[in-house]
Amino acid sequence: MNYQSVNPYNGERLRTFPELTDIQLEARLAAADRCFQTWRGIPFAKRAAILGRAAAIMRSRVDEFARPVTLEMGKLIAEARGEVMLSADIIDYYAKNAERFLAPEILHPETGEAEVENTPLGVLLGVEPWNFPYYQLARFAAPNLMAGNVVMVKHSETVPQCALAFEDLFAEAGAPAGAYTNLFITHDQVSRAIDDPRIKGVALTGSVRAGKAVAARAGRNLKKSTMELGGSDAFIVLDDADIEKTVAWAVWGKMNNTGQCCVAAKRFIVVEAVADPFLRQFKAALSELMPGDPMMASTTLGPLSTEAALVTLLDQVDRAVASGASVVFGGKRLDRQGAFMQPTILAEIGRANPAFREEFFGPVALFFRVADEDAAVALANDSDFGLGGSVFTRDVERGKRVARRVDTGMMFVNHPTWTTPDLPFGGIKNSGYGRELSGMGIQEFVNKKLVRVASIDAAA
Repeated sequence: MNYQSVNPYNGERLRTFPELTDIQLEARLAAADRCFQTWRGIPFAKRAAILGRAAAIMRSRVDEFARPVTLEMGKLIAEARGEVMLSADIIDYYAKNAERFLAPEILHPETGEAEVENTPLGVLLGVEPWNFPYYQLARFAAPNLMAGNVVMVKHSETVPQCALAFEDLFAEAGAPAGAYTNLFITHDQVSRAIDDPRIKGVALTGSVRAGKAVAARAGRNLKKSTMELGGSDAFIVLDDADIEKTVAWAVWGKMNNTGQCCVAAKRFIVVEAVADPFLRQFKAALSELMPGDPMMASTTLGPLSTEAALVTLLDQVDRAVASGASVVFGGKRLDRQGAFMQPTILAEIGRANPAFREEFFGPVALFFRVADEDAAVALANDSDFGLGGSVFTRDVERGKRVARRVDTGMMFVNHPTWTTPDLPFGGIKNSGYGRELSGMGIQEFVNKKLVRVASIDAAA
């Protein structure tokens, strides 16, 4: 495994970073364990002051943090700036709310007193992906640091400069050595770290394959884990939807981060009565996207994160077509330097087509016509994934009814699936388990400890 920055816009290798030796990994594990022994006892207010400074630093130097995101994985610079601000918001959110979220729960037994305390578990390991290089780290680190845990992160090998920037951020904000630790380590070293008794829990965001491997390793060691494993979100368009506004959201939901988003709209399920106008306007809107340097404000279509990601996506499209799908729009690599792909719409996708079950992580939309609302719900639920989804209708109550029928972790009405600090994030089925963000996210890696006080003279 090589930790290296390669600009997907032009293929330029920017920097390469060495992996940790086993001796270096041991030193970092020992430092994190030592840090936990003191960090766990630091009052909420002092932890919050450190996290508050980290958020303020990000906001004061937005471009400095955004630039490596765009250089390393090709995110449009405006979107990179937005990610920096969202990450700062998440850090601030937990700095301000963690003490309230973790307040003891007073119970009322028949006799005596009882309460449930929330105490930290210890050193946690996060395995994080490249597509949101700061946001993924913020939603793992912020709640757990505020809960009194310390965190170690194995980030994607394709965004090492972002990984180091986030580690440096907490050091600059005043976090003690070992509170937040970046790890440039191999897959074998990840496994050995999970086996290490000093690691008390594991969080992963990534592929189903990676999730199964890491969850199995954590389970073998009887360690708590959370898994966010991507999805194939349904974007349901009912017959009473405002098509012009819905198409605008369809483009945003599909093309945000060039479609490289676990909650991107991926399966467009449109009721027959409005299918033709939706498809016509959707195709026209996608055709207006302008490829170019993601550092330029005028660019509206960036590259995929790596050449390998582009090759994988093109192969998926080719296999889908070979199995009977039709290309409504796009489907090819753009004839220019960099890892660029045409925005693509595939249709006529039968249940036997591999595309029906796969996640397309990029600018490829799967289009399905259905007869009515019931057929839309049935198709939305016919998926191995269950992360997010959305439904578009002029009747909000109807939208809520449809949302309740879709088997997924999150459903949005008249907006594509998205994320804010105060909304829980997570899924079911092959999309994983556990929740991040909101008051739920900080509860995942704490010990719910019962403290019971009874009279010494009470009967057994």
